[in-house]
Amino acid sequence: MTSLRPLGSSDLEVHPLCLGGNVFGWTADETRTFAVLDAYTAGGGNFIDTADSYSAWAPGNKGGESETLIGKWLAARGNRSDVVIATKVGAHPEFKGLSAATIKSAAEESLRRLGTDYIDLYYTHFDDPSVSVEEIVTALDALVREGKVRAVAASNLTTERLAESLEFAEREGLARYVALQPHYNLVSRETYEGSKQELASRWGLAAVPYYALASGFLTGKYRPGTEVDSPRAGGAAKHLETERGRRVLDALDTVAAAHEASPATVALAWLAAQPTVVAPIASARSVEQLPALLAVAELTLTDKELGLLTTAAA
Repeated sequence: MTSLRPLGSSDLEVHPLCLGGNVFGWTADETRTFAVLDAYTAGGGNFIDTADSYSAWAPGNKGGESETLIGKWLAARGNRSDVVIATKVGAHPEFKGLSAATIKSAAEESLRRLGTDYIDLYYTHFDDPSVSVEEIVTALDALVREGKVRAVAASNLTTERLAESLEFAEREGLARYVALQPHYNLVSRETYEGSKQELASRWGLAAVPYYALASGFLTGKYRPGTEVDSPRAGGAAKHLETERGRRVLDALDTVAAAHEASPATVALAWLAAQPTVVAPIASARSVEQLPALLAVAELTLTDKELGLLTTAAA
């Protein structure tokens, strides 16, 4: 049985792999979505990440497709209390930004699509500099007080605005962010390490990194001369053109061979071992992609292996 990890200062406990829901309603239809969610929870997973805007970018979609499919699955399985559902506000085409009115309305729509009366973890998806942190934090606190949200978190927020938000919430006795969703992986360390990571550590925030596998690059399937059938192939393959990307692949191969593990598992294990990180996010559009992701819960890298990967990723 995989031991769950506490999510910051909240009372939520989560599996060390957060399942990304960005593919649900996009590259995974209802049948595949249900199969992936079933396999993830059967493997001990309990932490599902989505957003009200997923997947508005796909032709014919308007946003909310991922939440709707997760909601259908929760209703079909009757397991709402067994899973931690994280969703986000701020980027849905009809609910852009973070005004108090938008946060309130968007939350109601997310609750409706998810078919639930509470959201476990509610993120501000992208910052809205036109709105004061005081208005944003107060609106989120209202949702917590109403019992519609259990804990609040932030994604894509500058270190300065994050600090302001935390200080205001603490000063006024309002619900404060317990988690942070940064862009962070072996080929993108500068997007989190430094002042933001130090702030998270100081406030006891749990980091739940997105792009944990660099759009698939860190699975090891992108190699010189290979073509990969994926809507994210272009973004992933660009790392092959960098010296760091090639160094990281070599280091992943070395460590993976020592553990008879996949490069994806090793990349996630490195991330999970970093200060403040509680659960990296990775998505699967098929059941076959899941075992390598869930295996992060059982893989502990040695200090030497962590050092090898960290040096390669410098």
